[in-house]
This record gives sequence, C-alpha cells and structure tokens, in this order.
Amino acid sequence: MSVFIAGVDATIINVALPAIQRGMHASVSGLQWTIDAYTLVIACLLMLSGSLADRFGRRRAFRTGLALFSIGSLLCSVAPGLGWLVGFRAVQAVGGSLLNPVAMSIIVNTFTDRRERARAVGVWGSVAGLSLAAGPVLGGLLVSGLGWRSIFWINVPIGIAAIVLTQRFVPESKAARARRLDPFGQVLVVVLLASITAAIIEGPRRGWGSASIVTLFVVAALGAGALVVVETRRRDPLIDMRFFRSAPFSGAMLIAVAAFATLGGFLFLNTLYLQDVRGESALGAGVRTIPMAVVMAVFATVSGRLVAARGPRLPLVLAGPLLAVGALLFLRLDARTPLWYLVVAYVVFGAGSGLVTAPITNTAVSGMPADQAGVAGALASTSRQFGSAVGVAVTGAIIAAGTGAGFVTASHAAWAVIAGCGVAVLLGGLASTSRWARQTARRNGERLAAARTREVTHADSGNTVR
Repeated sequence: MSVFIAGVDATIINVALPAIQRGMHASVSGLQWTIDAYTLVIACLLMLSGSLADRFGRRRAFRTGLALFSIGSLLCSVAPGLGWLVGFRAVQAVGGSLLNPVAMSIIVNTFTDRRERARAVGVWGSVAGLSLAAGPVLGGLLVSGLGWRSIFWINVPIGIAAIVLTQRFVPESKAARARRLDPFGQVLVVVLLASITAAIIEGPRRGWGSASIVTLFVVAALGAGALVVVETRRRDPLIDMRFFRSAPFSGAMLIAVAAFATLGGFLFLNTLYLQDVRGESALGAGVRTIPMAVVMAVFATVSGRLVAARGPRLPLVLAGPLLAVGALLFLRLDARTPLWYLVVAYVVFGAGSGLVTAPITNTAVSGMPADQAGVAGALASTSRQFGSAVGVAVTGAIIAAGTGAGFVTASHAAWAVIAGCGVAVLLGGLASTSRWARQTARRNGERLAAARTREVTHADSGNTVR
C-alpha cells in the first residue's frame, strides 16, 4: 500500500500541473517547485530516514512516515496558495522518505525464508509497476471530474488503512548495530542539493549572473567541498566517501542522476505538451501515456531478469540509446503530430526507462561487503531522486528562458538535453561495467571489509580504526 500511494503520487501530480497552473496562476518555476519540493526533500532525507528506522524501530518509523504522508496529502488538498502547496509537498516528502526504503527493510527482516522473500519482493515490484500505470489515468479522472485538489485525497484513506494494518501485522525490528546519526553530514547534503536545484529553477527568472544565483552556486560548491572533508572524518558518516573508490559505484551514481533526469524531464514536458499544446483534457493526457507506463513495467521485469542472468552491462547499454532516441523523436512534436508517432516515441522512451532501474542498484552494490550493500543501495536511491529533481529543474529552466518562442520551439533544447542524458547513460554503463571497473570494485570491497573487521574488533575499546 505504501509503494502504491508513493508511486501514484509521483506520476499523478504531473497530470494535474496545467490545472494547478490555471487555478493558482503559477509560473513555470512554480510548477517546478511543486514537483521538486517532493523529490528534493526525499533525496535529502533517504539516508537519515534509514538510520532512524534502524535505530528506533522500523515499524515505528514506517507508521510515522504513513502518518506524515497522509497529513501532508490532506494539507496539499486545501492549500490556499502556491507557496503553501510547495510547503505541504515537502511535508509529504518527509513522510515519503520513511516509506519505501524502510518498507523494504521490513520485508527483508520479516521474510527470512529466501523463497518467501523473493515472492514478497515480486509483489512489491508488481505494485510499483501498477502504481506507475495507474497514476496518469487516475489523475486524469480525478482532475477532470473533481478538480486538481482531489489527486491528494486518495492518499488519505489508503494511508490510514496502511497504518492500521501495520499496527496489526508488521513486527517491530531494529538493527543489531545501528549507525550513528550524522547531523553535520545531513545539513551539508541539504545545503548542496537544495542550492543546486534552487539555482537552476530560479536562474531564468532572476538572471544567471545575478548575485542571488551566483551565491547559490558558490554555496553548492562550498557545501560539496565541506561534505567531503566532514564525511572522511566521521566514524559513521552519512555518506561513506570510500565507496567512491569503486568505479561501478561512482558510475551508478552518475547513471542514476542522468537516467532519472530524463524521466523527470519527460514527465514535466509531456504533460504540458499534451494539455497546453494539443488541448487534451487531464484524462486524455493520462490515457495517452498508458503505452509508456505499460512498456516501462514490462521492460523493468525484463531488465531484472537480464541483470540476474548476464549482469548489468547489457540493460545499461540498451537503455542509453533507447532513452536518447526516444527523446530525439520528441523534437518533431507539434500541435498536429499524429497519435501513432506519439505512441512510438512513448514506447521507445518507456523501454529505456524500464531497462535502466535494476542495473543501477546492481552496479552500485557491486563488490560491496554484504553489511554495506544496503547503504550503497540507499545512496543509489538518493541519486535517482536528485536526478528527477534536476531533470524538472533543467527542462523547466529551458522552457522558461524560451517562453517568447512558444512551448514547442522552446522545448527542442530541453529534449536535446534529455537525449544527451541518454548518451551519458550509455557511456556510464560501458565504463562502470568494464573489466577495469570491476577490478576497482573488488579491491575496494576487500578494503571495506578489512576496515569493517577492524572497526568491530576495536569498537568495545573505543579505539575504532577507519
């Protein structure tokens, strides 16, 4: 239930953007913040949420996340203005950061039998695919029939039911050795990600050379440098910088940002094109995207099987060109583009998006010790969320800068950037799965495992060695 409401929320909001724009007289940057307030906060808090759940109890954290997500959804539905809506989306995101990663930990700790766990994860994946396909159609029905505020109502009863069922059926669990909290690292992550996103979104409106935008970029650079310095000195850092000595891990982080920037940018541009340029209703726009959602779900399953059978290289090498070609097909869009052409573009792009998710996580954890694979996977999830936020920020900034030329003309540069991200996925996939990259992962894994053994050995004496 948690993955369903979180997945639906990620796609349903895009269908409602034109209605929100009309109802609240929002600018393009306002629409960007409506989406990025959610993805950015989740990206900032995923690692912290996992640590809190391990320390204070996963069921308790999960219930808290469901409650915050439901309350945030209810507040979004009654937001009196755009600023309030953006703020309430951030409340939603605080709860959302405690849902999917914590729920996966609950699954792993509840289903100890390997086959039962595999079935549980399979159900999880199926619901994720269902939510992706259901979001645009459900959003179209609600927006067309009841208005954009109704898209947030659906989360409330499901959230309440999930809280009750969690209390009844989910056992409490904690980590045997919870990682220490890292408030300094957490603050620096927020500073880094938020300043980059804010600079990109506000750049076209305030001017790229304005003092405020230059200051935001400087703050981001200083935050990145401080994060490296602080995290290398922490015993239990929020982000273990030693992970980046592994070429597959570093590559997976970059691939995640590029791949999900394409998806975030696509969802943002596509809904504005369908409703503002083609004149589709919210329901019509949702129905038009069904082929992409279905193909995405199918190819996500195919990708998982390919990764299991042959490793991550083939899915990544296939995903990059499909994303690039799909984006390039959208360069020819105008108000009279035939429906069959749209379907072809959606299918190609959806296949690339479906193929890329599974190999990202697999590549990120390649060579990692078993007890640190979860942290590496969480960092990959953070990169995916940040990539989605960057995709919306960059494509929206391009549209805002070229508003005078009309949406179709202004979107050409945005689609070209998305195609470039597809090429980056291809190049990153080739580099991160090469023989040299695998050797760096093996050597780094051995160093991490040896360091972990020393930490455990000396922990009781308070003389932990890193």
